[in-house]
Amino acid sequence: MTASGPGSLRIDDLGFTYASAQGEPVVALERVDLDVEAGEFVCLLGPSGCGKTTLLFIVAGLLEPTRGKVFLDHTPLREVGDLYERIGVVFQEYALFLWLDVRQNIEFPMKIRGWAPARRRAQVERFVDLVNLGRWARKKPSQLSGGMKQRVGIARALALDPELLLMDEPFAALDAQTRSLMQEELLRIWQREAKTVLFVTHSIPEAIYLADRIVVMTSHPGRVKAVIDVEEARPRDVTSAEFNRVQREVLALLRPEIDKAAS
Repeated sequence: MTASGPGSLRIDDLGFTYASAQGEPVVALERVDLDVEAGEFVCLLGPSGCGKTTLLFIVAGLLEPTRGKVFLDHTPLREVGDLYERIGVVFQEYALFLWLDVRQNIEFPMKIRGWAPARRRAQVERFVDLVNLGRWARKKPSQLSGGMKQRVGIARALALDPELLLMDEPFAALDAQTRSLMQEELLRIWQREAKTVLFVTHSIPEAIYLADRIVVMTSHPGRVKAVIDVEEARPRDVTSAEFNRVQREVLALLRPEIDKAAS
């Protein structure tokens, strides 16, 4: 597969090495190659410490790789002038400003980038409606549930109209029922907005429910072990024979890596 179109992503021979507390080199990622098509939903799945979040931070431009390159729509990442408008990031820890209400949190990145007030207001109202937070638009984060906070984070990331949305285990801290609802909400938004999504998760069912393709990573250093196509039509039935077949396939790939990481 060759990545193409706005929001397409190509990761070429990527590596990342850092120094341990003792000053020893630690290889976190090694020879990672991955193409993500424009508009595709791809999940990164692997055991703790396999470098999933590190890879996401490199794609976001927050870390510099020690080898290899990342391309956004065929342009090397470091040559993308408007990188922080073209790539949106949603973190696990919400990362909301506690003193700002819902509207103000969504507006903040647009304000920083100098958007005109009328344009900011129109975009804020569009995304408040998109994530169904109109009734809570004047509430501050302390007055919101975990699911609502994550909706604000998603709306804020999308409000700059990025081509690529990076999500680092955004639903991990939510209870099972809220997590399921947020997965449905994310798919609804993704299908409406037609963004490319790279989504990090530890959950096999979550990856199968959300993704067009699942990238299974090795334990350490992180490499791409396999890429699994999920061909079942959406909305997916978690009890279906096909869902369970893919789950068995992914688990068979992942179990040795989990055992290796624990040893």
